[in-house]
Amino acid sequence: MNRKLRMGMVGGGKDAFIGAIHRIAAHMDGLIELSCGALSINPDIAKESGEMLFLPAARTYLTYEEMIKKESELPASERIDFITIVTPNFAHFGPAMMALDHGFHVVIEKPMTFTLEEAKQLQQKVKETGLTLCLTHTYAGYPMVKQAKAMVASGVLGKVRKVWVEYPQGWLSKLSEREGNKQAAWRTDPKRSGKSGCMGDIGTHAAHLAEYISGAEITHLCADLNTMVEGRALDDDGNVLLKFNNGANGVLMASQVAAGEENALKIRVYGENGGLEWAQQEPNTLIVKWLDQPTQILRAGGNYGDRLSSFATHNCRTPGGHPEGYLEAFGNIYRNFALTLSARIDGTTPTKEMLDFPTVDEGVRGMAFIDNVVASAQSDVKWTAYKVD
Repeated sequence: MNRKLRMGMVGGGKDAFIGAIHRIAAHMDGLIELSCGALSINPDIAKESGEMLFLPAARTYLTYEEMIKKESELPASERIDFITIVTPNFAHFGPAMMALDHGFHVVIEKPMTFTLEEAKQLQQKVKETGLTLCLTHTYAGYPMVKQAKAMVASGVLGKVRKVWVEYPQGWLSKLSEREGNKQAAWRTDPKRSGKSGCMGDIGTHAAHLAEYISGAEITHLCADLNTMVEGRALDDDGNVLLKFNNGANGVLMASQVAAGEENALKIRVYGENGGLEWAQQEPNTLIVKWLDQPTQILRAGGNYGDRLSSFATHNCRTPGGHPEGYLEAFGNIYRNFALTLSARIDGTTPTKEMLDFPTVDEGVRGMAFIDNVVASAQSDVKWTAYKVD
């Protein structure tokens, strides 16, 4: 393409957190420009946010319905190519479905929808339209996560036997939702977040990472959910035993009341010949532990192409020793989506490295994870069959 992709944003105004992250990530490679937005349900904030982002007044909309309708009526040379949705969970489905109905591709925050049924409807709509939906499971964007996935897929570790993934945070150790914390308020509200708090918010990240790196799918689980802070309406802590379709088993722990922890996501995957360990707070490092040889430490870096997979190097941005963090991982998700979308607009075939980003299918599995974990936690049966359909 000889132009940037044009993006519209739903949510993400000046009073939001994740909207700015999405804009930084989208703009990182110069492939995307923000062209319009319905940035808040508050008209004043929507207008002020549009002005702060230097959007034309005529393309600063007060509702997503108005934005999608008016943008679809613009000439092809002016209207947006895709819409990014960065609202709370309950407000994902409406704009996503309307965008697809009007021919716009979609980038959407996780979890993808409010319910599993909504997720399956979006999946069907994507299939019907042939449009692209990108789900921002950020941690899949890290180069060394992609290296781990490539190594497992190559068979060098042998058959995977064990997956251990943990995601402790401490930011909800107090009843912050009643102390003016807006992020805590909607994430702990069943009407806005859904049927699960901690497992819906960060447990879905852990489950996606477990399936992404291992290349296997969860088939059964046994879950224990807890609400540790008195007065909270949703779970803030949980533990899940997992079984995968390749015969492996696993353990998933997620907690937002692990006092003192920041964002300590870590995953370990063990095969017959060795294991891998990756931690989000030290993202440039992948530890490889062998059964019959010394432990290796692999490092991210654009100058390590002789030892890393094409998927890792495609997503490395800097020379070795320079941190590739959260924003870069987010940027990799957007870049791969943009490269894929540009190729399809041009009528060419995206490379397998470009196509390596989470899609609507991972969104359905994420919503299924939430449903199954909640059902298991409420059941007296030890193992609950993992149902998607």
